[in-house]
Amino acid sequence: MPTYRASDGTRLAYRLDGDGAPLVCIPGGPVGSRYLGDLGGLSAHRQLILLDTRGTGESALPEDPATYRCDRLVEDVETLRRHLGLPRMDLLGHSGGANIAAQYAARHPHRLRKLALISPGTRAVGIDVTGEMRRELVRSRKDEPWFPPAFAALEAITEGAGTDWEAVDPFFYGRWDSAAQRHCAASRPSNEQAVAGFAAEGAFDPAATRAGLADCAFPVLLLTGEFDVNSPPQPVAEFAALFSDATRVVQKAAGHYPWLDDPERFTASTAAFLE
Repeated sequence: MPTYRASDGTRLAYRLDGDGAPLVCIPGGPVGSRYLGDLGGLSAHRQLILLDTRGTGESALPEDPATYRCDRLVEDVETLRRHLGLPRMDLLGHSGGANIAAQYAARHPHRLRKLALISPGTRAVGIDVTGEMRRELVRSRKDEPWFPPAFAALEAITEGAGTDWEAVDPFFYGRWDSAAQRHCAASRPSNEQAVAGFAAEGAFDPAATRAGLADCAFPVLLLTGEFDVNSPPQPVAEFAALFSDATRVVQKAAGHYPWLDDPERFTASTAAFLE
């Protein structure tokens, strides 16, 4: 994999997939970018530049664990842009990676052409996803055979009495089939320090980020799944309202990984926006 050096000297890796105009992609997790695959065939339309954030995938562990913080990861993206020699770039962030992308947009708006936020996390802009939002969303799946134990685990977690996150995995997928189960097993974060550090104190300044986004004139796509328990349609709609030129898509029968649930629909929506 090609690599570059962050401003503190940490070696960061990224993966190239496809041809065409470059699209820099930031994964969530924090976990390496392999779980993104080729984003459901989006690599047929764009050259995907899939970053492994520091301490994940093929990227090195930083000397200073404080640099795992979300706001500090923003400058790793800016250093990658300079490394690639892109005066302006198209940027995609998935899940927690959307928090990095949003802060990047607020800080470096003149460096972006288009921004795609896929199943976006909303902490960077101070939008809460409540337990009741999640309950209402998951109840629409009550006829699924796996629903009873998954719902019980979600209730316990929501009430602060449970920690069985694996039991709620089916809620993150539009179909809990063998492909989803394989993807889920391969997508779990392995660097606990990176996970803990990502949202450490000072990682988010919602007021400053909102102020920066208000001045963004470039087009923004916010796409989430109908069943996405992490990024439900309601808070994503609130997120979209922060931009002056936003396109919002709710992908039918999809969860947190819409390119896996329906690759053709995901690729059609995202490629059309990027073009």
